[in-house]
Amino acid sequence: MCGIAGVLNLDQSSGVTELSVRQMLALIRHRGPDEFGILLDDGLGLGSARLSIVDLSQGQQPISNEDGSLWIVFNGEIFNYLELRPELEQRGHRFRTRTDTEVLLHLFEEHGPACLSRLNGQFAFAVWNARRRELFLARDRLGVRPLYYTVADGSLVFGSEIKALLGSGRVGASLDPIGLDQVFTCWSTVSPRTAFQGILELPPGHWLQASTAGVVLRRYWQIPFAESRAAGVTPDEGTTRRLADELEALLADAVRVRLRADVPVAAYLSGGLDSAVIAALARQAAPGRLSTFSIAFDNPEFDESEPQRRMADFLGTRHEVVQATHADICSVFPEVIWHCETPVLRTAAAPMFLLSRRVQQRGFKVALTGEGADELLAGYDIFKEAKVRRFWAHEPHSSRRRHLLRRLYPDIAGLGRTAPGLLGAFFGEGLSALDSPYYSHAIRWRNGARLRRFFSRDLLHSLPAFSGGPGPDFHLPAAFANWGPLERAQYLETTLFLSNYLLSSQGDRMGMAHAVEGRYPFLDHRVVEFCAGLPARLKLRVLREKYLLRQMAAPLLPPQIVSRRKHPYRAPIHRALLPSALQTRSSRREEALAASGMGRSDRSLLTSAATMKGTADYVRDLLSPGALRASGLFCPEAVSRLVSRVDSGARLGESDDMALAGIVSAQLVYEQFVARFQQPPPLPDSERVKVCVLRGAGCMDTQHATRNMRHAPADTQRTIHAPNSFRRTPTH
Repeated sequence: MCGIAGVLNLDQSSGVTELSVRQMLALIRHRGPDEFGILLDDGLGLGSARLSIVDLSQGQQPISNEDGSLWIVFNGEIFNYLELRPELEQRGHRFRTRTDTEVLLHLFEEHGPACLSRLNGQFAFAVWNARRRELFLARDRLGVRPLYYTVADGSLVFGSEIKALLGSGRVGASLDPIGLDQVFTCWSTVSPRTAFQGILELPPGHWLQASTAGVVLRRYWQIPFAESRAAGVTPDEGTTRRLADELEALLADAVRVRLRADVPVAAYLSGGLDSAVIAALARQAAPGRLSTFSIAFDNPEFDESEPQRRMADFLGTRHEVVQATHADICSVFPEVIWHCETPVLRTAAAPMFLLSRRVQQRGFKVALTGEGADELLAGYDIFKEAKVRRFWAHEPHSSRRRHLLRRLYPDIAGLGRTAPGLLGAFFGEGLSALDSPYYSHAIRWRNGARLRRFFSRDLLHSLPAFSGGPGPDFHLPAAFANWGPLERAQYLETTLFLSNYLLSSQGDRMGMAHAVEGRYPFLDHRVVEFCAGLPARLKLRVLREKYLLRQMAAPLLPPQIVSRRKHPYRAPIHRALLPSALQTRSSRREEALAASGMGRSDRSLLTSAATMKGTADYVRDLLSPGALRASGLFCPEAVSRLVSRVDSGARLGESDDMALAGIVSAQLVYEQFVARFQQPPPLPDSERVKVCVLRGAGCMDTQHATRNMRHAPADTQRTIHAPNSFRRTPTH
């Protein structure tokens, strides 16, 4: 697991300095603090910040092939690298490490972009072809690992996080009004757009190739949902049992390969079915005692500690609970946004930040989690909502059908007590628009679009009218029309929510903030493709979510866990960000920063809002009329009315709660990345950095100079690392 960054001059107008790559790496050193590597060629600089998990002693990047014509920097894991390596060795490839990174490089050498279909992994990587002067970037199928890029001043600049691009000195930050609108409407930006103008993400399942001839972007994978005829089949009992056994075999193998590491692997327990299944399968695959971690809340509305404890006792794990108080969430929220690099409508990332911090403090670099099951097996209430609304639409005057909606969203307080007329008005809008491709998500997005009422007049004037969908950035696949209603809803949820929000803001960013790698067995592409082909009734049986998974899990888990209803993971918002009693002191903030383990250079980059006079006071400063006018994003009068509602003790509804989180986080993004961003000091010589400088086709890996001397071109220069200095020795 690592962070990567780089620059390629597309017009050959200037070189790339080692200093600039060091600055980029300094901003993502939290992703890989173990060792660093830099590759320099004419007009090219690549960097790697490595979190060593496989082959701890020999895996320092960048890594080259035998003759130095190809070089790689890699973020992620290739879980089937042990199966791929013998095939490559039989074809004559020679290996100098035991890493999956080197397997990936030789596989690319053998197959080019087609190698991506052979990979079982979560990855973002860059390969430099020194002979052809081409840079190849790729990202995993579902976007577990991030990768951002932009073209600025004739250069392609890329990195695992946006802050690395800003650290290059070639890219400035300004917020994108459309990106901000997408966050408030769809809960995330719509790929490839980000919250920053001109900065794009490489979409999941895509690769990019860049050279002086230009930049080419290609898709190599998308979820292969079954056509509606197959999805509508109701399997008999024997077929259901067979499919449950097949799902268990796939998940067991997905867990097995994700336990491959030269460091200990832990697991998260949320209290729900998905993480329990993964932990149980991990105990089977590795009989030694498993360490598990979970989050608890003071507020019972959010807390799931009792089922977490029950599951830990059942498995016999070494279990540790991280308590996330309101003050804790408020205290770390600026750091959370620094790592998210985008506004968010939830505070749920903050407890995940606290959780990964504890995991790192306990000496773990890897944790298994249950993300993905809800999207693949219809675990969310939004799928039930769409099903109920379609059922209701066939008899729109039926009160009994409408009342089925009361069985949804138990996490939204008071919904079950809502007056029938109000319930019908809310969920009934657009009820008959069954042919709309966005039918399943129309209510969520319409509700989100109402948050525009907090936008400033200038921001509103820069936006197109709400179209009822995610906008022109979003393109549906050609097969979408052939899928059933559930599959269409799953595609939207997986594409817009899973990748751009859940796996990013709550997944990769919160784990890697403390150098903890999350691994997701449900997102093994074999499991994904299997679930995509299942009949809809094995995913959502009437209104029972994840039906097949429950059938599979029955022999593995306690009945209370198997039958437990989905409890959405959420965290308090207004009670955390705007507590009624502001009696905390400035030392609380500094203590929280120290406990977080952030390096001094990281801490200095946080906005002054993160170090203000009180743990909660910074929120009020961000929401002050002066701060709101400075950013130009929100209407001070509208925000003031929202704050007054909180201060009055009124219970905020779901929409206002999301608005508060979105406004505070957007203000933090503006402060941290636009108004107060500072170039960091570069990685110092005292860090463990390997630098390779190329001339011509490539250079050899200096650690293996004797073995591969005959492959090094005569005009190659190599760079070797020595403590506190760098000695450059020409190749003879």
